[in-house]
Amino acid sequence: MTDTPQLLLAHHLKALRLPTFRREYDKLARQCAAEDVDHVRYLVRLTELELIDRERRMVERRIRLARFPAVKSLDAFDFKAIPSLNKMMVLELARCEYIERRENVIALGNSGTGKTHIALGLGLAACQKGLSVGFITAAALVHELMEARDEKRLLRFQKQLAKYQLLIIDELGFVPLSKTGAELLFEVFSQRYERGSTLLTSNLPFDEWTEVFGSERLTGALLDRLTHHVHILEMNGDSYRLNQSQKRRKPPKSD
Repeated sequence: MTDTPQLLLAHHLKALRLPTFRREYDKLARQCAAEDVDHVRYLVRLTELELIDRERRMVERRIRLARFPAVKSLDAFDFKAIPSLNKMMVLELARCEYIERRENVIALGNSGTGKTHIALGLGLAACQKGLSVGFITAAALVHELMEARDEKRLLRFQKQLAKYQLLIIDELGFVPLSKTGAELLFEVFSQRYERGSTLLTSNLPFDEWTEVFGSERLTGALLDRLTHHVHILEMNGDSYRLNQSQKRRKPPKSD
């Protein structure tokens, strides 16, 4: 019979979805009793533990739903390796206020300069701020759009994309688009205009985007929407990936 209250409490806490309460209440009760802490402060400590753990789980869930190819933070980025990149602007963007204002970010630079790392770092910062994030390459997005159109679920997929507070589209310009693919991608940008933030990375300067979209009219209309409220990150320089790889392979100095 002595186990009945504990069993009931465990059952209730599970039903209320308070796993940290369930895991920590007994240990914390003993600790508070030893410290002569009253019941209110005990409950404060216990609820704080639950809130901290709940926020951690929610961040992990947002990261999982974002479908990042890797989890990378801005702390791990070597800004000195890319002098053209405005570090203060990146750190300001990490506060995510541009997302609340539904502004865009475009990272431009030659291959290997860390554009994807910066995009992932800003995406992680947004997840940690409680915002919904989606990550996809431009080529994969166009493929999924065309597949959705063929399967008559395009509208549903477009609505799904529109729900993201931040949509990261990586590697625009690596693969030329078909006429249909370009039009479908343009529609994504058009639907998000002033409704949600888009972070785009590209290895091409703006004057070469016509080669990707195949139409000056479409490219002009796209740039008009993307650059209306935009933060541009210039990331030209030596290959960041190559520099990082060389640093890892460099043998340690002997005494």
